[in-house]
Amino acid sequence: MNKTDFAKLPYRPCVGIVLVNAANLVWIGRRIVQPDDEEAKGVGMWWQMPQGGIDEGENIQAAALRELTEETGVTSAELIDEIPAWHFYDLPDHLIGVSWKGRYRGQKQKWVVFRFTGEDAEIDISGVGHKPEFDDWRWASMNEVVELIVPFKRPVYERLAKEFAALSI
Repeated sequence: MNKTDFAKLPYRPCVGIVLVNAANLVWIGRRIVQPDDEEAKGVGMWWQMPQGGIDEGENIQAAALRELTEETGVTSAELIDEIPAWHFYDLPDHLIGVSWKGRYRGQKQKWVVFRFTGEDAEIDISGVGHKPEFDDWRWASMNEVVELIVPFKRPVYERLAKEFAALSI
């Protein structure tokens, strides 16, 4: 697929979740490396917050809760806020026409912030109802999260860090 064709593709609607604990640390998971993932040159270094596609007609907050449960097992979460702006990123060249069966140029993400009200023992990254996304997890500061995300998503995470800092939580 050439760059002109790629630019005509839509963005995949996606929801991202900022899950914060009582200490205002953010939940992050280490991505499971796929065999064909060229971004995995630094295996074990790409961490991210939960995220996933929004189903047709699905409410943003419902999608966020569904993805949170699927990827982390967490059901003990209270809504803090929904970040108003959509955030966009394009796929890097080597993933053009590969990710999401070549149907999208990247993602447009709506981010929702939840407070984790459960115990860490509730967290289950084995993949609730689908293939696991992560092989490890931990709590981190938002600034640390920005440094650990795969480079092509870093601008989104940098904007999120600023918006997160502006929340009164």
